[in-house]
Amino acid sequence: MTAALPIDRDYLISILEELLKIPSPTGRADPAIDRVAAEFTTMGIDVRQTAKGGLVATLQGLGDDTPRGLTAHVDTLGAMVKEIKPNGRLRLTKIGGFAWNTVEGEGCTVFATSGSPVRGTLLIRKASGHVHGKDVAKMKRDDENMEIRLDARTSSETETLALGIQVGDFVAFDPRVEIGREGFIRSRHLDDKAAVACLLASVRALLQAEQRPSQRTTLHISNYEEVGHGAAGGLPGDLAELVAMDMAAVGEGQASDEFHTTICLKDSGGPYHAGLSARLRGLAEAEKIPYRLDIYPHYGSDGEAFWRAGADAQVALIGPGVDASHNYERTHTEALLATSRLALAYLIS
Repeated sequence: MTAALPIDRDYLISILEELLKIPSPTGRADPAIDRVAAEFTTMGIDVRQTAKGGLVATLQGLGDDTPRGLTAHVDTLGAMVKEIKPNGRLRLTKIGGFAWNTVEGEGCTVFATSGSPVRGTLLIRKASGHVHGKDVAKMKRDDENMEIRLDARTSSETETLALGIQVGDFVAFDPRVEIGREGFIRSRHLDDKAAVACLLASVRALLQAEQRPSQRTTLHISNYEEVGHGAAGGLPGDLAELVAMDMAAVGEGQASDEFHTTICLKDSGGPYHAGLSARLRGLAEAEKIPYRLDIYPHYGSDGEAFWRAGADAQVALIGPGVDASHNYERTHTEALLATSRLALAYLIS
């Protein structure tokens, strides 16, 4: 079915790299939303933004009796300034669910309210082994002990305030994107920009072949998924089905890997719709798309946000395998291509 509609690998990797390099922590995802909007516009698709900043586009289908949706999120983990300390450094509050040790030592950008962005590094409060000895290893990585050392001449609250930094300013951690010759892609924030790139690549393949989806399909890019309510609004009330596209969790005890797309059957919010999941499995088998089935014990998606907002629709979840999620993540081109192909197969099925 989809063999005649190939996914453009170069486009897929290029748009993913571009998205990964756009800072977009939840609450400040507008630059990434704008880039996806521009991409849809280039494809000839009309887009609109929701009141809270999400993106909605519609593909007119051959039918309109069981309208569908695809959703993926462009917002990422990040932080906000909680306090400007007397020594001029910054105490933070997390955006999203991650452990401080996963970003310790990472470069970051503070988006100052009334000044230019300021670079810095996230460090433990007692960072120097020569000064603090064993305390460096023993100190708990928590909100009180982590701080941003700014790349600016500041050693007081007054000097930091003079930089334009205020409580509530957003902080983005560097993605450190690396695309290897073996097909591996290492970066922060593959959750969920990998799936956004897959969604774009599948839609682009469909349109370049001058085809239409079998049903009217809403494309939804959310900007508040990492805090639990991304797809709670913005999707049409008449959707019969929604396929959420998000990363598959790779690790000990999991069936997912970095070379397949995964159909998630259950996560911490409960089971997804068995019928829709089975249809996606059938499409993968018919199209010879490499896939896995899995269950994620510590995971939630925009599909559940859609359901909890009162949607009466079938919901399923697919995505490329991502190792070390909510850490320094890694996936492989094969998983991205498989996910793109499955999304495309769903569009035209």
